[in-house]
Amino acid sequence: MGRGKRAVDGAELMQIMQLMICLNMLMLGSPLLIWLIYMDLLKTFMAFSSIEFVVSAHLNSWKSLTKWVPPPVKMTSSFVRDSIDVSRRRMDVASLDMLQFHWWDYSNPGYLDALKHLTDLKEEGKIKTVALTNFDTERLQIILENEIPVVSNQVQHSIVDMRPQQKMAELCQLTGVKLITYGTVMGGLLSEKFLDTNITIPFAGPPLNTPSLQKYKRMVDAWGGWSLFQGLLRTLKQVASKHGVSISTVAVKYILDQPAVAGSMIGVRLGLSEHIQDTSAIFSLVLDEEDVNSIKEASGKGKDLLKVIGDCGDEYRRA
Repeated sequence: MGRGKRAVDGAELMQIMQLMICLNMLMLGSPLLIWLIYMDLLKTFMAFSSIEFVVSAHLNSWKSLTKWVPPPVKMTSSFVRDSIDVSRRRMDVASLDMLQFHWWDYSNPGYLDALKHLTDLKEEGKIKTVALTNFDTERLQIILENEIPVVSNQVQHSIVDMRPQQKMAELCQLTGVKLITYGTVMGGLLSEKFLDTNITIPFAGPPLNTPSLQKYKRMVDAWGGWSLFQGLLRTLKQVASKHGVSISTVAVKYILDQPAVAGSMIGVRLGLSEHIQDTSAIFSLVLDEEDVNSIKEASGKGKDLLKVIGDCGDEYRRA
């Protein structure tokens, strides 16, 4: 946790996580959700989940989301079982709360084999729920037609990137599958920090100094460019000022109110920027019809990213 302006020691990290657990903010919604991908975070989970605070007060509400991105090999029952057992051992749990599955290459139909084996593990009690990450609508429908009981699909979704609402949300509403969104504040681009800035001039604006900022800047370019994005930020600022909240709070609330969306993942850098105040404000914010219409109008001025990029997850699969 040393990346950024200062290092954060283990004790301070635990205190921050305790505070965020109390505020129900490690992910929006209930029960509490933690997204585990990287080994450092997994180790933090193991340390945090074993301390008395969690055991005594939050054992029943603490849930983890574990992502599995297998290599393009034959998805045999033994391979899938052994891979999931690795996660269970590392997390020291008998059953994974949610296994989020990602597959890179749709031309390889092995994803169906993997999901069928994951379903078997669910029936055995080694996984409580099976979910997806960055699957498109076509493949989601195929998966559901194969009677694989996925509960959610994690997709990129923001006021700039409304692709999930164009095809996938309808299927989700028909089937009960939920959307968990990420990129909802675009790595921080949807904030006051980037309002009225000109990043085309070197050193004139805030630096795009993280991989997330650079990634979502490319999304802005595909959508319509920095000048059009400034118009969107100004609209969001008007709504935010009206309600006494931040641009980021408005951006997240707007997506949470979209059909089929069950929760949004807000990136934090524990000990550096937890966004506690902004996130707390989301739960009480109510966007009225005027707010929604103005945001929809500003968002609609950009290009249709479904036509530019493709469906959900296609940004990771284009040649």
